[in-house]
Amino acid sequence: MAGYKLSVMEKIGFGAGDMAVNVVISSMMLIITFFYTDIFGLKAADVAILFLVVRLIDAVTDPLMGMITDKFTTRWGRYRHYFLFMAIPFGVSVFLTFSTPDLDYNGKLVWAYATYIFVTLMFTAVTIPYISIIGVLTDCPKERLSANGYRLFFAKIAAFLVTIIVPVLAAQWGEGQLAAGYQAAMGLMGAMASLLFLFCFFNTTERLQHQVETKPFFSQLKLLLKNDQWLILCAVCVTGTIGYVIRGSVAAYYAKYYLGGDAALLSAFLSTGVVAAILAMVASTWITKHYCKVKLFRTSQIVVAVLSVLLFVLVKPGDIWLAFVLYFLLSFVVDLHAPVFWSAIAEAVDYGEHKTGQRVSGLAFGGISFCQKAGMGIAGFVVGSLLTFFDYQPDQVQSEFSLLGIALMLSVIPGFFHLLMGLLMYKYKITDSFYQDMVAGQIQSPKPDQASPASQLVNAK
Repeated sequence: MAGYKLSVMEKIGFGAGDMAVNVVISSMMLIITFFYTDIFGLKAADVAILFLVVRLIDAVTDPLMGMITDKFTTRWGRYRHYFLFMAIPFGVSVFLTFSTPDLDYNGKLVWAYATYIFVTLMFTAVTIPYISIIGVLTDCPKERLSANGYRLFFAKIAAFLVTIIVPVLAAQWGEGQLAAGYQAAMGLMGAMASLLFLFCFFNTTERLQHQVETKPFFSQLKLLLKNDQWLILCAVCVTGTIGYVIRGSVAAYYAKYYLGGDAALLSAFLSTGVVAAILAMVASTWITKHYCKVKLFRTSQIVVAVLSVLLFVLVKPGDIWLAFVLYFLLSFVVDLHAPVFWSAIAEAVDYGEHKTGQRVSGLAFGGISFCQKAGMGIAGFVVGSLLTFFDYQPDQVQSEFSLLGIALMLSVIPGFFHLLMGLLMYKYKITDSFYQDMVAGQIQSPKPDQASPASQLVNAK
């Protein structure tokens, strides 16, 4: 069904899935480090190691989940059934991760490891099918881009809820016990995530079937490594996620200590970044109708690097309004690329099929998910290590050296990674015109005797 147009309701249903996913992503990027150090009571160095260890587990589980999605189908399709069966365990895992047991330090550390690993496994079980499903909803690049615009809009709504509601509810519901407050507030977020995944299941339809390779893992990996454009996206994903998570993880510390704010200002500062990101989703969808999406990707990330330097140089401790303005601008520009990136993955998979004559889908999406979580793990380790290096002391007045470190982690350090991401995108060549020419057969495959057209789709019965 070439060029299939998605209804608005289906785009909303698709977006609801990412809203559920981002209950976890936003928590992990924006508040988990702060929660573990200032609420849960872990040392920053132990948090750094925790994040790194869990990402090593992802190195196994992400590719495995990708291969599982390639191997099994049900009457609902290849991906949708995971939203149905994993919705509730996913929500429960969120609740447990933000629960603080009455244990000694070692007991709490064990609990943190167990629950963080559990939420990560549940995250893998739903996100790999989720990021893969766009390839079977429609084969139209513009519709994929539009659907991803909806998706990322709802994702930022989830981030907004986590950043503005969770700190406030935690303070109100905890009644002086922030640990209990965060447990209740994130329990609500987990329940919402479960319902959103169910909504996604009932409002999306898998229409397309691709001929998926059933080769062993290493054979698929060998094919995937021949896809130079996918490899570029992997590098982009890692570097971009590192920058994004470092900034997001330290934003709460920046608001509390560098700007001298209370819980209300902390919530306002985090939500300012999220509101900017929501507006960026709308702006990106409009801009890409008139401007090359790949050029937008490149330019926006270079501008982010410039804004990051300005934020560091111009904002001094306590400069609340200037900090808010520059943080808003930075958060707006940094997310202009997001719909482009997630559309590019599906197109890179088609490119790989065109280049090699064999399609590797599940492992490709699983690999991207691993890259995202690898970036999160590296960033978490870097944040924990840098907080330790700059002598951060939880819930105390910080030294000038500590404040300098917090300011650098919000601005220059993540800005460097976004600059690197933008420069890497100069190696990426799958523009809209390139993709259309490839699908039309106007770009010859390196192996024309083996390659099947990337556009060869079989309608689902």
